[in-house]
Amino acid sequence: MKALRWSFRTCPACKTRPPQYQQTAIQTRCSTRRAYTRPAFAPKPAIDIKHIRQNPGLYEQNCVDRNYSAHRKAPWRIIELHEQWLALQHSARHLRERSNQLRGSLAKAGSGKWEAGEERGEHCKEAVLDEARALKAELGIIEEKETRLQEEIDNLAEALPNLSSTHTPVGTEPEVIGYINDHPEPEPSLSDRVWRSHVHIGSELGLLDFAGAGQTSGWGWYFLLNEAAMLEQALIQYALSVARKRGWRVVSPPSMVYSHISSACGFQPRDQNGEQQVYTIEQADKDKAKPQLALAGTAEIPLAGMKANQTFEDVELPLKTVGVSRCYRAEAGARGVDTKGLYRVHEFTKVEMFAWTLPDNNEQNHFTTPASSSSEAIFDEMLSIQKEILGSLGLHCRVLEMPTTDLGASATRKRDVEAFFPSRREKHEGWGEVTSTSLCTDYQSRRLHTRVRLEKAGGKLDFPYTLNGTALAVPRVLAAMLENQWNEKDYTVTIPEVLRPFMDGLEKIQRHKVHGLTQSY
Repeated sequence: MKALRWSFRTCPACKTRPPQYQQTAIQTRCSTRRAYTRPAFAPKPAIDIKHIRQNPGLYEQNCVDRNYSAHRKAPWRIIELHEQWLALQHSARHLRERSNQLRGSLAKAGSGKWEAGEERGEHCKEAVLDEARALKAELGIIEEKETRLQEEIDNLAEALPNLSSTHTPVGTEPEVIGYINDHPEPEPSLSDRVWRSHVHIGSELGLLDFAGAGQTSGWGWYFLLNEAAMLEQALIQYALSVARKRGWRVVSPPSMVYSHISSACGFQPRDQNGEQQVYTIEQADKDKAKPQLALAGTAEIPLAGMKANQTFEDVELPLKTVGVSRCYRAEAGARGVDTKGLYRVHEFTKVEMFAWTLPDNNEQNHFTTPASSSSEAIFDEMLSIQKEILGSLGLHCRVLEMPTTDLGASATRKRDVEAFFPSRREKHEGWGEVTSTSLCTDYQSRRLHTRVRLEKAGGKLDFPYTLNGTALAVPRVLAAMLENQWNEKDYTVTIPEVLRPFMDGLEKIQRHKVHGLTQSY
């Protein structure tokens, strides 16, 4: 098994500013700012800012690789701000020393223990008090500047994406790792098979209603009808059964989370292109002072937040959870082949795996190659579960190692599984993402202040690694099943054998004859 290491895109030992920046004062700040006020009870992030200062070139190149252009100069800005902070500390040192001397003199004056040669009397005391007040005011100004500098440093550091692993291809092209099941039509020119989109099939069999959802909620929503509604529940139960057999604990998480929890997990209100990602909850004027709430885009967010501000014992890890939730995505995209029907919607049901593991590096060295990796073992287990589920559903899929530009802020590494959708053949050769698995190292645990006590390291506190993976996203898998299991001759869809126990033994979905159950699109 290949050990996880951090990516060396530039020399990590380089601590000097690149030549192209030597003559230019870096004043660019991160364009992505929190659109909420962090409440007092929110977990306090513990970003490794020292590592950023020591490796600015590495973090800058990582931003370039991941298409975080607005953040590329942030590491150098952090160094500048830190130097300013150190200068303030230095300038305040003699002021604090003099302030301490004055406090000592005032204490002696109160006890009548003046040293030989010191002036006595009210006049001298007033002079000491005046100087102490002036020093306090001057120190207050300096401390306020120090606080502002530290806040800017923290904001810049928090907004940086995780470092990419050496498994991750640089650029925009993924690497094909393998396939699941045989292609249903390897040579299209020799095949007479008739393919239909799931939109057409859903209309013919009375399974989908987009028109009614458009009237009810707008574009990007849908109704699942009859056997499709039953299939949703069957898919959920089947995915849970596969995960439970592997020792994953079932959790039913909330769908609404605090905005600061969502942000700590790497989900910002807007993406790099400025498009809205998260649905935030409107608050009445009387509630404006309360913490902002948002609808969770995935169960990963509430599951990660479940252990915020908590400390694991090392014997508790790895902790593997699987949760079923409704997911809400504001960025459903423009109309077209990518978004027609069930492929890209605003709300859907998903079975999500989330795990905490022991950190791979226990010596604060980001570039250590671990002898064994608990996080990679869970990463491989998540992929194995996905392959089992998708393979048993009869879908033809390919497994991809995703490139740097496709990684979310929290992931150091991500693998996607894409299924073959006949309706997507013309533009994407039929491929469409149905699951993903991400290793996030300590990105989320540092921002959520989730820690683990390492007894073998003398009780030292460290930050666990987190991982997340899709066990099953219902609408896309349902769409792929309809398209791949469609029989043009008798207008039926064959139900995969593994789902039949959850469908009252039903083997095929047929056209409904009852008035009002079929829908035209």
